[in-house]
Amino acid sequence: MSIFKARVKEFEDVLAAPQDLIDLKQLRRLAFNGVPEVQSFRALSWKLLLGYLGPRRSSWTTTLAQKRALYKQFIEELVLPPGHSINGDGADGGDGDKADSRGVGLQDHPLSEGPESRWNTFFNDNEFLLQIDKDVRRLCPDISFFQQPTEYPCEIVVHSKGEHGRRLHERVVPTVLSSANVERKGLGMTKQQINLITKRSVENYAAMEEGQEAHWEVVQRILFIYAKLNPGQGYVQGMNEIVGPIYYVMASDPDLSYRAHAEADCFFCFTALMSEIRDFFIKTLDDAEGGIKFMMARLSNMLKSKDLNIYELLKSQELHPQYYSFRWLTLLLSQEFPLPDVLRIWDSVFADEQRFEFLIKICCSMILIQRETILENDFASNVKLLQNYPPIDINIVITHAGSLA
Repeated sequence: MSIFKARVKEFEDVLAAPQDLIDLKQLRRLAFNGVPEVQSFRALSWKLLLGYLGPRRSSWTTTLAQKRALYKQFIEELVLPPGHSINGDGADGGDGDKADSRGVGLQDHPLSEGPESRWNTFFNDNEFLLQIDKDVRRLCPDISFFQQPTEYPCEIVVHSKGEHGRRLHERVVPTVLSSANVERKGLGMTKQQINLITKRSVENYAAMEEGQEAHWEVVQRILFIYAKLNPGQGYVQGMNEIVGPIYYVMASDPDLSYRAHAEADCFFCFTALMSEIRDFFIKTLDDAEGGIKFMMARLSNMLKSKDLNIYELLKSQELHPQYYSFRWLTLLLSQEFPLPDVLRIWDSVFADEQRFEFLIKICCSMILIQRETILENDFASNVKLLQNYPPIDINIVITHAGSLA
């Protein structure tokens, strides 16, 4: 039996075995070394490792049904325009607010300017929706996946019956993004950090015709709903790079019964992951134990202990960790490598019981592997090297990281 087939059998024994209780410790051990890209192994492993599904197989059907129904409710309440009709008859089916002679709730009238007006909220959403729209139209430009139509569009959104605003991109009114919006009004990234957070192409993806939607449009809806449900944090640039790989895995699941619910499943996996890295995106928590400055300091300390010469050189060049490792850590390396390599890295990161300890080791290894070049380079060359990491076999990096004590 080949090594690959032996690994596949190990995953089958854990994930497809008849016993009800999944051995999470064994799953972590296997996934840490990479999940084979066969069957639904990666999608299912990530759902378990992120805590979306519990270890008891008998609970999955109920959990999935409840979560997917809840997500549909989120779409109806948070995405569809006020006074929308799910069935196209102009009525929500509930009593709602007191209605005028045309059946429109007084609080739901588009001209209502009251703070409780759902239309007022609807228009105010444009500020962060504009940033989401801009970011998701550039997701993973090295592959065509996000530009392609999903096989499972959200029916109550793509069949608008002439009703404007069901599709989020239709609502976006182009304006100059305020710094307050980008920086999340003091809670998000600083301007310097924003410049370092993304290096994606400026290419924008086109929207689909009525009845269809591209994968990037689905991701846009996921991020919009997350921002609406988390108003204290909202949307911060870079979250699109976190949700993208998760959605790709769920929407590529060979099991069509799971793929059909990729949007809802991705939303809850993304929410679970964000609950762990939320502090990375909140400026006021930068110095907290889970904050990004604390993580960068841990990386610097590890580098200092592993190679004092490189540490001292970077320090003498005043090449501060935020110039490169801010993006590495905040976005879990999602912009430093091609998507297949990112998925492989995330297998290990999600399987790490000491969450993100291995991520720091990978980042440290990325520097150590380039040791000779870094020692020869000046400041400008090293900034370029670390902000645009050269192509490499990701297994070399992961193996090196695994060797760090």
